[in-house]
Amino acid sequence: SGSKHPGPTAWIFSLQDIGLSLGVEVKLYNLIPEKSWEIDLKHMESLVDDKTACIIVNNPSNPCGSVFSKKHLQKIIAVASRQCVPILADEIYGDMVFEYGAFQALAPLSTNVPILSCGGLAKRWLVPGWRMGWILIHDRKEIFGKEIREGLVRLSQRILGPCTIVQGALDHLINRTPQHFYDNTINFIKSNADLCYNTLSAVPGLCPVRPAGAMYLMVGIDMEHFPEFESDVDFTERMISEQSVFCLPATCFEYPNYFRVVLTVPEEMMVEACRRIREFCLEHYQGGEAVQDLECDK
Repeated sequence: SGSKHPGPTAWIFSLQDIGLSLGVEVKLYNLIPEKSWEIDLKHMESLVDDKTACIIVNNPSNPCGSVFSKKHLQKIIAVASRQCVPILADEIYGDMVFEYGAFQALAPLSTNVPILSCGGLAKRWLVPGWRMGWILIHDRKEIFGKEIREGLVRLSQRILGPCTIVQGALDHLINRTPQHFYDNTINFIKSNADLCYNTLSAVPGLCPVRPAGAMYLMVGIDMEHFPEFESDVDFTERMISEQSVFCLPATCFEYPNYFRVVLTVPEEMMVEACRRIREFCLEHYQGGEAVQDLECDK
């Protein structure tokens, strides 16, 4: 947890910290970067016990930019079915994928596992400050019953959410936004993703994983070739101070030795940021010739 680090990194906290504040134990299953961040299903299933309330699946992914295949999603549902636990599916990036038809929602694939699908306006319509979202209940066998539904209603009433102006705009936003707005958004993010991936793939000591959706790209750091840095937090802090490039250390997401790049900046800024990241790495890279040592997803 980044909370162990003093000074500017003290704001970084773990999912376990959040769970503890709510009286909930959070168990983290592994992802496999070499398989475009697929879930390690054996590890995930090993964590389930009689106290497990649900399995959370984030697809498309923040921070990884991954989009799970239908086959992989069916395997996730099979785990949940064997273990008799529901799935909470965070699918807010479902409409932000680079290949048409690549996203598959979980709910249509399930015949018996109850699924709560989370969505909202923030990403597809680029209005994060509006704070408008929803949870769709998919429960063909009525397993949740009355109690879960009542609990979700109470949860939605914990805060006073979107104002009447936002609610009034909802119909127009969903039904009348022109298709070119969505297309332009996806094309812009994909262009930046390709630019960033191709550039950083050639940087010694870095190993980006090509994203398939969302707004992010994860970059692996071969820490052995940057011995002066203690961690990805230290690495990214120095990159800020020396190059004024801010990337989030993946320790924030419980996945050390990576950092996350946000792909929504103007193209000229992305080019400049990649140039500075390369300059930073060349300045600090140690351990032989400046060549790629990681087996990158190319």
